Amino acid sequence: MKSYRKELWFNVRGRRAFLNITPNVEEALEESGVREGLVLVNAMHITASVFINDDESGLHKDYEDWLEGLAPHAPIDRYRHNRTGEDNGDAHLKRQVMGREVVVAVTDGELDFGPWEQIFYGEFDGGRKKRVLVKIVGE
Repeated sequence: MKSYRKELWFNVRGRRAFLNITPNVEEALEESGVREGLVLVNAMHITASVFINDDESGLHKDYEDWLEGLAPHAPIDRYRHNRTGEDNGDAHLKRQVMGREVVVAVTDGELDFGPWEQIFYGEFDGGRKKRVLVKIVGE
């Protein structure tokens, strides 16, 4: 059994963004040499997310609107977390809804996706470097 680990780093300039990281994960899979196994991809920051969905701009805008409706950024004093001097209480809640990680099967050296599936990094409190772990196990 092989095991491979790679960190992907992102620095989103704005507060929020959805980045398609499928090509980054595919590159890591190729580097690993694993042909059959599993890929774990997880955000290593509590104000960011990794999730799978369609790479469609309307859907991404819908996510933004929906998440802002669930956990609006302002007013920042609505969140007890922000009493610590932070302004990202909403980002923690958005991450909780969108999820921490995904696991994708590897078959014949490729990510075994359903139709339209892609892996995304969701940033909810940008402006600094954050990392995503790609862990691949298999043969």
